[in-house]
Amino acid sequence: MIPSRIPRRPVKSSNLKQVGYDPLTQDLVIEFHSGTMYLYKAIPTVVHTDLMAAKSKGKFFNEVIRNRFLALPVSKV
Repeated sequence: MIPSRIPRRPVKSSNLKQVGYDPLTQDLVIEFHSGTMYLYKAIPTVVHTDLMAAKSKGKFFNEVIRNRFLALPVSKV
């Protein structure tokens, strides 16, 4: 399932390719340059805002999001 209702936009990062966020459901979708995509649940809006403002989005992801929120793999169709 691809959370297609969440628009994604490209980001400048050596690790992250695209990021999308739905503030109503607090769902964060991240597509990585490796081709994998994950849906992160219960992400506070401030975390998404800080991710998008981070100079190093990959570092921010690793320090703040990775292994701290529920991550569900998303299949691309």
